[in-house]
Amino acid sequence: MTKLRPLFFVVLLALILPARANEVVFPAGSRIGIAPPPGTVESRSFMGFEDPSRNVAITVTGLPPEAYPQIEQSITRQQPGVTIERRESLTLAAGKAVLLVAHQLVDGIGFHRWILAASAGDLTAVVTFQIPDDARNAYPDDALRSAAGSLAIRPSVPIEEQLGLLPFKVAELAGFQVAGVLPGRSLMLASEEGRAQLVVSVMPGGPVQANDRALFANDVFAGIPNLRDVRIFSSEPLRIGGQQGYQIMARGKDASTGADLTIVQWMRFGAGVYMHILGAARTEDWTAAYPRFRQVRDGIDAP
Repeated sequence: MTKLRPLFFVVLLALILPARANEVVFPAGSRIGIAPPPGTVESRSFMGFEDPSRNVAITVTGLPPEAYPQIEQSITRQQPGVTIERRESLTLAAGKAVLLVAHQLVDGIGFHRWILAASAGDLTAVVTFQIPDDARNAYPDDALRSAAGSLAIRPSVPIEEQLGLLPFKVAELAGFQVAGVLPGRSLMLASEEGRAQLVVSVMPGGPVQANDRALFANDVFAGIPNLRDVRIFSSEPLRIGGQQGYQIMARGKDASTGADLTIVQWMRFGAGVYMHILGAARTEDWTAAYPRFRQVRDGIDAP
């Protein structure tokens, strides 16, 4: 029995590994996924997959649905240094698609490029494969075609996954919905009816001297778009989460609708970065919205 164990495990792995290789993987924060070719891993520097040792890159990009007809019409246009090998129309589980296979020279280095665009309901999915000529043996056309054919779209990105893309932790959403995430930078929250919104961003820089914080905060506030008839009624320093901060409160109007708004801006200053928190609500909803804004603010673990 002992002699058979190695063979048993070899057979077991042979059964398991192909299934794993064919699994669709969604890069963090993306609704678009593929079964990546063996040898690639999810990239930490862009949305997609890579094999750093061979300079292989596979990027996934989501565009508005109206982008697909434009891509379909323009995908075969000649570009300097690009030789188009073939163009194919495909029908995938995600929707109709077009595939362009080309060869490109970049600084004297040849790359095999596959560009797949698919019309997938409420978005256009674009997957680009970039394979250096000297990596073609490791990434043959069959492997790329299998990966392209596995294209899948999920209905949404889980909230926890979206929040995991931020450089800060949010312990409390205070009943707000996640309206958008800019990976590595910003979070937008909104009430269910959209009458209150809160945007939390982390930015590099900020004033070095404490005496410059008030001027800096007012300059940032003055640059907020889509507001008119703004009147500041409170402007003062305060501590936020144990760090130096600054608060500005104002009233104004929504530039597009003319609705009366009450606005709060909090700035939280760290070492080489600052956090900008901007909350706005219809003035008649302010009394209910403001404590919720503070709940979110006080539950943020800043970098």
